[in-house]
Amino acid sequence: MRVLDATVETVDAKGASRNIPIAEFHRLPGDRPEIDTTLAPGELITAVTLPKPLGGTHIYRKVRDRASYAYALVSVAAVVQPDGTGRAAFGGVAHKPWRVEAAEGAMAQGAKAVTARAFAGAKPTHDNAYKLKLAERTLGAVLTEARA
Repeated sequence: MRVLDATVETVDAKGASRNIPIAEFHRLPGDRPEIDTTLAPGELITAVTLPKPLGGTHIYRKVRDRASYAYALVSVAAVVQPDGTGRAAFGGVAHKPWRVEAAEGAMAQGAKAVTARAFAGAKPTHDNAYKLKLAERTLGAVLTEARA
């Protein structure tokens, strides 16, 4: 949904509705790590709206330890246009789906260029540093599949 710029529609206990851009829906931990989203207490999601289709090839790839595990070590959602331009969002690398629009300008240059920009300034720990290379390789596989 992040790569498509979806909108989350909600309603609260008083019946007031709200439209939240997916880019603003998930929160980074900050000083309240127990709160994952911008939903208010008692607010419910009633719909998700996707914008007009972007065209191109849409691919989602999820990399897990084992097929039986639900959570991704890394995931990539991408929309790749015939000219090699496109969009990409990463899962499993941050507290929320990670998309850096400025990095997408490098899509035609390949996965290494995109991930270098998308993860510039990242501060991985010893235990999760492998995810940066895994994200690059996963995006590379997605770009190869889109061009096939």
